[in-house]
Amino acid sequence: MVGLIDTADGARAEWTFPAEPGTARHARHAVRDTLHTWGLPPTLRDLAVLLVSELVTNSLRYTSGPIGVRLVARSAALLVEISDPVPDPPTERLAGPEDEGGRGLRLVACSALRWGTRRGKTGKTVWFELPLPG
Repeated sequence: MVGLIDTADGARAEWTFPAEPGTARHARHAVRDTLHTWGLPPTLRDLAVLLVSELVTNSLRYTSGPIGVRLVARSAALLVEISDPVPDPPTERLAGPEDEGGRGLRLVACSALRWGTRRGKTGKTVWFELPLPG
């Protein structure tokens, strides 16, 4: 599903991407364009895009199923959710200075107001919230 949904309590956008090369790039563009359309500041857009890219890349490493991305603009925070069919929660690991990976969850934890994971009927969702201006 690809689309933008305006609701009385804010705006939502949802996409489902295949687990294939290029998905992180497509997710980044979709999120950046949507947050720009919503009039959110560039610093918030850039941070959201970075964190989405990290979490989608994590999903790509471990799943062959579809990856969902959902944005919900509420009055005080932007909720971002990344879903995939793997039920196991991601594990934060300590990346060494020479490691090319292993920093995604640490970036989320350090940058978000709140974040977490939840199991669904067919997988898991990793979510985070970023503060909205005003």
